[in-house]
Amino acid sequence: MGENKRRMLAGEWYLPDDPELRADTERRFALCAAYNANGGAAPTERADLLQELLRAVGDGVRIRPPFQCDYGRHISIGDGTFVNFNAVFLDAAPITIGSYAQIGPNVQLLTPSHELDHERRREGWEKAEPITIGDNVWLGGGVIVCPGVTIGANTVVGAGAVVTKDLPEGVLAVGNPARVVRRLE
Repeated sequence: MGENKRRMLAGEWYLPDDPELRADTERRFALCAAYNANGGAAPTERADLLQELLRAVGDGVRIRPPFQCDYGRHISIGDGTFVNFNAVFLDAAPITIGSYAQIGPNVQLLTPSHELDHERRREGWEKAEPITIGDNVWLGGGVIVCPGVTIGANTVVGAGAVVTKDLPEGVLAVGNPARVVRRLE
């Protein structure tokens, strides 16, 4: 593993336009294109593509195309999870989704962030922080989860919410930024 990729996975500042990372992106591009083009393919063929694309895929995982990610190799999804249309998972850092999660359409899980200093941003510097989604979480349509966020098990995030901070287990959160409105039984 090259130094730039090591920095990326360690959550340090890195430059994404690096030959090793570009090769990972090209691999992902080909696999996502095949997955997204095979809407009518046999379930086993689609499952095989997911197994090749992602780090770990539990039993019964369903992802409706189109699906996009940065690398794929940093995404783990637990058993029985459903991901609806137009999901974007930017996995410059690990994305871990528990079992039986429900991910609505147009959901974005975004691990990278960019430099605030305009000169370093122009040079392309970014860093990434992992995202963790617990078991039985439901993310409504259009939810955006920002870098470094953990969402506890059994939590529901309402449609269109922007999750900028960790959410505990067993709550309903809504809004921009997402805020807890009540505990769930």
